[in-house]
Amino acid sequence: MPVKITKRIRDVIKRDKKRMATTTRGETLFVADRGEGDYVYDIANNKFLDFSSFISVYNLGVNANNEVRSAIISQTSKLTHGAFNDFYSEVPLEFAENLVTMFPKEFGRVFLSNSGTEANEAALKFSKMYNDRPYSFSFYGAFHGRTIGSLSITASKSRHREHLGSMLGPTVRAPYAYCYRCPFKLEYPSCGMACVDYIKKYPLTKEVNPKEVSALFVEPIQGEGGYIVPPKEFIKEMRNIADEHGMLLVSDEIQAGYMRAGKFLAMDNFDVKADIYTMAKGIGGGLPLGVTVTKTSLGDLPPGIFSGTMGGNLVVAAAANASLNYIKRHQSELKSGISRKGKYMMKRLEHMRDRYEIVGDVRGMGMMIGIEFVKDKKTKEPAVKERDMVIENAFYDNLLLLPCGVSVIRVIPPLTMSDEHIEEGMNILEAAIKKVNSMRK
Repeated sequence: MPVKITKRIRDVIKRDKKRMATTTRGETLFVADRGEGDYVYDIANNKFLDFSSFISVYNLGVNANNEVRSAIISQTSKLTHGAFNDFYSEVPLEFAENLVTMFPKEFGRVFLSNSGTEANEAALKFSKMYNDRPYSFSFYGAFHGRTIGSLSITASKSRHREHLGSMLGPTVRAPYAYCYRCPFKLEYPSCGMACVDYIKKYPLTKEVNPKEVSALFVEPIQGEGGYIVPPKEFIKEMRNIADEHGMLLVSDEIQAGYMRAGKFLAMDNFDVKADIYTMAKGIGGGLPLGVTVTKTSLGDLPPGIFSGTMGGNLVVAAAANASLNYIKRHQSELKSGISRKGKYMMKRLEHMRDRYEIVGDVRGMGMMIGIEFVKDKKTKEPAVKERDMVIENAFYDNLLLLPCGVSVIRVIPPLTMSDEHIEEGMNILEAAIKKVNSMRK
């Protein structure tokens, strides 16, 4: 049924613009009300197929699932907040014990916070404490959060850092392995990994002594930067650089982890182990949770170094544990489903890339896929307006999508979405692309 934008929807948006501090909401006229499984409804009862997972939070379906919701209700009836950073509690401890079973055996220390940016703040602070070095290393296109600490290593959009330069910590950056738009104008693999050579010859030689870099932060797949999947050897080289200079390798798994890229840890797709992992989004089962997991060999930190009132909230921990238990029980079928559905979506999108001039590139891993729109395949000029039009057309045809990068759409349906609904969503998406492509001059 076609989407109808009612007076109530417009009134809510008008009230929001008047009262709420500006964040990142765009012009999509969606006002959430309820949902379950593969669908979500707005306050006018418009029904949408969810290809956003609400920014990769609803990995197990819209509004999580019955197991997670039951755990939330059960814990809410007992105690919602236990001041876990001041008093002991078994619920978050059980979750932490459960979580480390999903990591390599040498990992055993867990810090609980409320979001991805806090998880990265913790990793940033812990790495400096462990290594006693002033600098961090990250990449252009990286998004690790918007709070001051994590913003120091974020470099996806200049607007995030406006007016804050003097407050940010010392960070060295280099280009990520963005092969579709290689800054060196080369092609992989004949490039010989020029981006790795650049790191070695320039920032780590001419800008900073690598022995002063505490940690190298990397997203196995860049998220906000445009769903950029690097060559496998690029991530392996980051491990080698970290090892050579005594840096800690931090894997930001906030968007790509928790099965989204096909494995619980996205870094495992590259056969690399980090020293510190950060997770958020899907791991909370729909509730706010950030997690920082470190190698046991790094040791512990003095009390009070980093904490937070709501970290380890009992209701959140109960939800996260229920979600994790579901993942563990269904891991085999989830892996095969993610692989099958991901391959189907990539095949459909590759067909669209070959058929429509505005589709410049498609890339992804598991069920984390990006479509990059261009005005012309030869010049690769970003097609921002066209990307936005595709999202809008799909919205009015009952499909929710989200942008990222400069001109990219992310395709991230719930990992549990049925094959039938995946196909339905791809049909709506292709119709929207076809329509916008036909409007080219």
